[in-house]
Amino acid sequence: MTTGGSGIAHGFPHLDTVRAALTALFRRLSHDTVSTFPTSVLPVDVAFDDAEDIHLGAQRVARAMVHHLHLPDARIVLTFREMEHAATVELTAGPEYFIELNDRFRRHRKDIGAALAHEVTHVWLHRLDLSFPGTRDNEILTDTAATYLGAGWLLLDAYREHGPFSQKLGYLTPEEFGYVLAKRADFFDEDPSPWFTSPQAYDAYTAGRARSRQDAHRPPLAGAGLAARLRYAKDRRAAQARPRTTGPTAGPGGGYAFESAGPGTTLRVSFPCPACCQRIRVPVRGRLQARCGLCKTLLDCDT
Repeated sequence: MTTGGSGIAHGFPHLDTVRAALTALFRRLSHDTVSTFPTSVLPVDVAFDDAEDIHLGAQRVARAMVHHLHLPDARIVLTFREMEHAATVELTAGPEYFIELNDRFRRHRKDIGAALAHEVTHVWLHRLDLSFPGTRDNEILTDTAATYLGAGWLLLDAYREHGPFSQKLGYLTPEEFGYVLAKRADFFDEDPSPWFTSPQAYDAYTAGRARSRQDAHRPPLAGAGLAARLRYAKDRRAAQARPRTTGPTAGPGGGYAFESAGPGTTLRVSFPCPACCQRIRVPVRGRLQARCGLCKTLLDCDT
């Protein structure tokens, strides 16, 4: 999980997997359960006093993560050792929690909360029986879930670059962490920006927020820009002119697809929900409102 400066990737290379993780989270939990995480882990919950015993302090922070994710309160066994990764956790049915942290955190205790956010979310996903195939995608799911449920902002804040020294925790790029955090901020109306201690983390959050806002300005959403609306209208005319055969006809690069159930049926358009990325299907009939059946977000559309 710890990456040197030359190896820190930027941009949005994992965005498809991140979006799939958001959808999977809502499908597995439901809107009502996701809504029980309205408040993020607060800085005071993970702060370390220099005089605090490192083992007792780490256990305190781990317990804060356990409580935040609504996991059972049980014994936490936490040790430090030299290792390649930032941390590891034993995935068992419980109820105990067995976590190992990289020995470097003895000197960088500020980032213990970030490492524990990832590892405790691993336990949460394991007990929820939610996973993606393959290590890479499963780690991306873990980072996405931790961030969206209010603990992963710490992973983004652990991203720092100071001259020859740089650090990033987690598998998402800094901008992808910002993207997920922006989705959470919109859903829960929560502004995480005052919590960042790393200026690079704040910059990554603003970049991710800009990318997230693009999702809400794509046709057939009513907030789409003029150029995108003109392209959508052209694709819609082409779809209406074709014989009504079953199967989707995708708009080039727009994220939407026109669909028909056959001759004599109403043309429909499908597109990803800007909140949870689940695909929504609505009839092509002008202005309308659609509510996502998964995350319950109400969307203004111009189909």
